[in-house]
Amino acid sequence: QVQLVESGGGLVQAGGSLRLSCAASGRSFSDYAMSWFRQAPEKERQFVAGINWSGGTTNYAGSVKGRFTISRDNAKNSVYLQMNSLKAEDTAVYYCATPYSRWSRVVRTITDIAYWGQGTQVTVSS
Repeated sequence: QVQLVESGGGLVQAGGSLRLSCAASGRSFSDYAMSWFRQAPEKERQFVAGINWSGGTTNYAGSVKGRFTISRDNAKNSVYLQMNSLKAEDTAVYYCATPYSRWSRVVRTITDIAYWGQGTQVTVSS
């Protein structure tokens, strides 16, 4: 059973920083790409950032490029999202996610996601 557990969310002022973590278990973490999605109230869930299985390739949504950084530590079965220069519009529940297929490139599409975490709330006050 694959489990993804996010942590690190909270309340921060605009311009501040947060670091989200996602701990994975249940399968060989280093074989799978990882992604972060977010969902604001009354909006669809959207891709934020992704990293391929080896960590050699990353991809970002245009709205966060240059402010957010995704990374992974395969020894710790964890993926991280460093969020800097936060804006009020970054307020959302952030979800860690991973696809069905091994050794895939960065996954940006919800339909390719096999497992989701429970989500962690990020609130940015303006």
